[in-house]
Amino acid sequence: MITKQKLCSIALASTAMILMLMSIAGGTPFVYITNSGSNNVSVIDTATNTVTATVSVGYNPLGVTVSPDGTNIYVANEYNNTVSVINPAANSITSTVNVENDP
Repeated sequence: MITKQKLCSIALASTAMILMLMSIAGGTPFVYITNSGSNNVSVIDTATNTVTATVSVGYNPLGVTVSPDGTNIYVANEYNNTVSVINPAANSITSTVNVENDP
């Protein structure tokens, strides 16, 4: 069973990883944070500390990663066994990939 504290730790680790990857990729200063209770991802501009977009994804999103070239954001959706692929230029879903249990 995942505790609230564990979820917070996962979110913080994901945030740090996204910031690091975006910096390495030379991308813009955005962070993608999963909101498991509302089944979406908040896009936060770190230069202004504001939410610039909210992207609906699958059920209970828990993990986020960025492609090495920064052109795709991947969101693991735990309860419907999918991965949502977000285009960061448009902040929209480009595809949904079905995967095995608990991605």
